[in-house]
Formats: sequence, C-alpha cells, structure tokens
Amino acid sequence: MSTSVTERTWLVVPLYNEAQVVREVVEHARQTFPNIVCVDDGSTDGSAEQARLGGATVVVHPINLGQGAALQTGITYALQDPNAEFFVTFDSDGQHRVEDALAMVNRLDTEPLDVVIGSRFLDGRTKPGLLKKVVLKAAVIFGNLTSGMKLTDAHNGLRAFNRTGAGAIRIRQNRMAHASEIIAEIANAKLRYAEEPVFVVYTDYSRSKGQSLWNSVNILSDLWLK
Repeated sequence: MSTSVTERTWLVVPLYNEAQVVREVVEHARQTFPNIVCVDDGSTDGSAEQARLGGATVVVHPINLGQGAALQTGITYALQDPNAEFFVTFDSDGQHRVEDALAMVNRLDTEPLDVVIGSRFLDGRTKPGLLKKVVLKAAVIFGNLTSGMKLTDAHNGLRAFNRTGAGAIRIRQNRMAHASEIIAEIANAKLRYAEEPVFVVYTDYSRSKGQSLWNSVNILSDLWLK
C-alpha cells in the first residue's frame, strides 16, 4: 500500500530557546507531518522537553553551534530513514505555515524538481519591516550574482528537498551564513529548483525577540565577510 506524501516527509526544525512556543508549533505541524526532528542547539530554557511533549524526535547539541549546524544535524538524521523522500527545513518560532510546506512537498512529488525554496516576495502577503526588506533584497542580488541562480528570496528558512537535493547539501557555515551557503550548494550541485510563494508570519513573539533586526544585522555581516 502506498504511503502519503506527508508520511514520506521529515520536517527538520532547528531549535534554540523557543520553549514558549515550540510545543504548539510541533503539535500543529504533526497534524499534517507525523515525522519531525527538532535539533536543540544548546537551549537553556527547556526547549527540548517542550518539543518532545509536542511529539517531535529531539536531537541535542550539548552546546550552541548555530542554526546551520542544527540544520545539517537534522537533515543527516532524517536521511537515515529509508522511507523518507522529502525533507523540509522549518522554523521553531511559528513563522512558517504548514500549508506552505505541504504545497512545496507536493510540487517535489509531482514536478521534476530537487528543491523548492520559499519566497516572501512572489506576492504581497508577507510584510517585513523596511530594514529587513532592504537587507533581504541586497542578499538576493548578492546571492544571484555569486551563484548564477535567479531567486527572489535568498534567506527564507522554509525550503523543501527531495532525497537527491538533501543528500547534495553540506552545510559548513554554522550561523546565518548557512543560508547563502545552501544557495551556493544548490547551484554547484546543479539541482533542479523552483520558488514557491509563502506567507511568513512575523508574530508578536518573534518581533519581541528582536529577531527581524538582529537577523538583518547578521545577514549584512555574513555578506560582508563572505
């Protein structure tokens, strides 16, 4: 009997100090995707336990290594499942929508693609702040010039890979530079890719953490140091 596309998918969720929200994020996602691995990257607030209570498999980094390292650990873990065909990188703070992830996986299942990359800029639903929008646009220009790809959103954490795509990615940059590195890896491996319009929800919770501003600063520093 054939299994559904969602049963053949793993969500890979990097996790760092999101105990307030991660259980709810995982519980909601598991209504669609039963296989979720959260990589707790040295959290100090009980995030790992909350993710387990939500129903996720949890792999723990004893110390904080950065989001890139957490993603690589999660992808490597999920690839060990011989029944897994699709792998989705998914945020732990509630900004990504399950329905967008499902649409991306369905495209991998039905179209000749290895990677589907979420984009906030293919429609007008997502409303990043002005600073973040300017920085993200600069990152797109930089990424397109250096990789030869044509993307509208280079630093969107919502991405879907088939097994070929996931197996071709080797993330060595631990912190925010991993987003640029993933794009370069896709280009170097000549993976078949497409973008999917997604709605990123900038919640009161994520804004209260100053995430938008700090991510913008980190992206700029990574571009400068690259």
